[in-house]
Amino acid sequence: MSPLSARPRGHSPHTTRARGSLAWPAAVAGTIALALSGQNAAHAAPPAPALSAVPPAPRTLGGPTLAATTSAVSYTVQPGDTVWAIARAHGLDTAAILAANALDASAVIRPGQVLALFPAAPPAPPQAAESAPPAREHHVRPGDTVSGIAAAHGVSIDAVLTANGLTRSSIIYPGETLRVPAPSDGGATGSVASTAPATAPGLDAEQSENARLIIRIGRDLGVSDHGIAIALGTAMQESWLRNLDWGDRDSLGLFQQRPSSGWGTREQILDRDRATRVFYGGAADPNGSATRGLLDIPGWEGMTYADAAQAVQISAYPDRYAQWEAPATVWLAVLG
Repeated sequence: MSPLSARPRGHSPHTTRARGSLAWPAAVAGTIALALSGQNAAHAAPPAPALSAVPPAPRTLGGPTLAATTSAVSYTVQPGDTVWAIARAHGLDTAAILAANALDASAVIRPGQVLALFPAAPPAPPQAAESAPPAREHHVRPGDTVSGIAAAHGVSIDAVLTANGLTRSSIIYPGETLRVPAPSDGGATGSVASTAPATAPGLDAEQSENARLIIRIGRDLGVSDHGIAIALGTAMQESWLRNLDWGDRDSLGLFQQRPSSGWGTREQILDRDRATRVFYGGAADPNGSATRGLLDIPGWEGMTYADAAQAVQISAYPDRYAQWEAPATVWLAVLG
């Protein structure tokens, strides 16, 4: 920027996120003997052979005992077997074995026939959705913005605003504690936020990043929102919020400051952080008293937006700063 009134200032340098314990009904009282091909039906059953798979120990369910298992266990019918005897030998309910094999009380079982002693386990019920992780806390530090906090935690800006009862015009201050919701998989505003930094209305990614820098430094220096908005509008008028390496005569950078007028070397002026601090001025001004920044202007807080910007810039077009007051207020609300 040039503090020289002779240089046309203010003119932009360019124009163009167990089985279901099948509680089977109790067995019908008495024994259900099924004939084995018409013979030996009344004979005592021989010792039961070993099962092809051993089920876990039976458990008592307030009635007939059913062995808990997750898959059917088979038994090969031996001569003299009855469903009742098989059930008793294995601590099971006769009715359960009948049901597991789609048999009725009149069915006939034969040697060599394979019976399922347990019905196949029913499908496991769907697991309840995991409860959402609890919200986290973020302690606001100087320079923090809602967009930066949201990006750092992988959530959307709206999610952070909603969790704290804020709007896009709200301002956060160092020392505050914000609730940050955990990322989720659904919805645009509840989904994991994009890693791309947020942009403000009317600004692209580069301009929004430069605006965030101006806001962060203003917060670090304790500048009021009015002063930060003045800085944003001034940079927009001077360079369209771009760190230009060219300008009118030797003007450079975000605020089009001039090496020939004492604002720093070319490299210093193109250092966005330093150039912004020089614009704000005050006790922390890297230029000391060599130049006069906004905080060095007596009574600047009581000046109009355009007059305060002009007091620093000394532009040939002082009235052009006023047009950026409303947009700068929005940019601050969104990015700061």
